[in-house]
Amino acid sequence: MNVRTSSVAIAAAFALSLTALAGCSRQPAAETPPLAGARLGGPFALVDQDGRTATDKSFAGRYRAVYFGYSFCPDVCPTTLQVLMQGYRSFASASPGAAARLAPVFITVDPERDTPAVLKSYVAAFGKPLVGLTGTPDAIAAAAKAYGVYYHKQATAAGASGYLVDHSSQVILFGPDGQPIALVPTDQGAKAVADTFAEWVH
Repeated sequence: MNVRTSSVAIAAAFALSLTALAGCSRQPAAETPPLAGARLGGPFALVDQDGRTATDKSFAGRYRAVYFGYSFCPDVCPTTLQVLMQGYRSFASASPGAAARLAPVFITVDPERDTPAVLKSYVAAFGKPLVGLTGTPDAIAAAAKAYGVYYHKQATAAGASGYLVDHSSQVILFGPDGQPIALVPTDQGAKAVADTFAEWVH
């Protein structure tokens, strides 16, 4: 084999190796979701903002970003939902097909005041497709327990117009099978929310 033939052979072999590596790079090993195996989520039977029955099966086959709060919350809930939906809209703009498979869900921890009519007005302020869910106190308590959410109704302070509800505040992303995937970092801004959706929602 002369030098020219040898060089051509080496170049061809190098090109083939690059092609093989490129092929491998397009099929990376699946990363394990941060919340894989966590005991979060489960069945629930609630009512949506239009007064229709909504269960966990209503969202079967779809990703869902679930947040528990209440419409009378003075600061944390509206801020969290605003960032969540800003991130969702950014994600939807870049990946409309994937976003169509994601349902942002707001579940109240204050069913006494958060009727379907109240929730309908509240979730509308943050934009579609945010879903608002309420129910009986027992149904809400069962859902909150299944999703690892703490909440406690405070006594009405003197001179206050209404009571407050202490509650844990986290948005959790669940997969189409209802299994938890990751926390959605609303505390880091809308871009971080969009990036999280882009990483896990397909």
